Amino acid sequence: MGREFAILNGPNLDRLGKREPEVYGTATLTDLEDRVRAEASALGVEVSFFQSNHEGALIDRIAALADGGCAGLVINPGGLTHTSVALRDAVAGSGLLAVEVHISNIYRREAFRHTSMTAPACGAVISGLGFDGYLAALRYLAAR
Repeated sequence: MGREFAILNGPNLDRLGKREPEVYGTATLTDLEDRVRAEASALGVEVSFFQSNHEGALIDRIAALADGGCAGLVINPGGLTHTSVALRDAVAGSGLLAVEVHISNIYRREAFRHTSMTAPACGAVISGLGFDGYLAALRYLAAR
């Protein structure tokens, strides 16, 4: 295999398949990881996964990835997207090319979700493609 990319998922994404299925669908986080692994294999790259409901754990993981030679980052910050300057600073300071992904279209949802604190620290943003957004993000990173 080739370069390694990291997939980070923030708060409540461990509840995929159970939480608001009308918004996020019925597939689970494990289902998502399986789809991403298959795409990574087809692309000849490696992937690692990390999910946390805790802002500091996500920040610590980003620093470890940056220091460990990770080639790029796909991040779904969940609700922290709209509130966390600290997470934004961690992504910006990591030196990693990052793609922010949202399963739902955040611009068709509540007004507070229309502003992303983390997006300006990312090279791209994908919103509203469901799990396919993660695959598109991985393809984008692998092509770099």
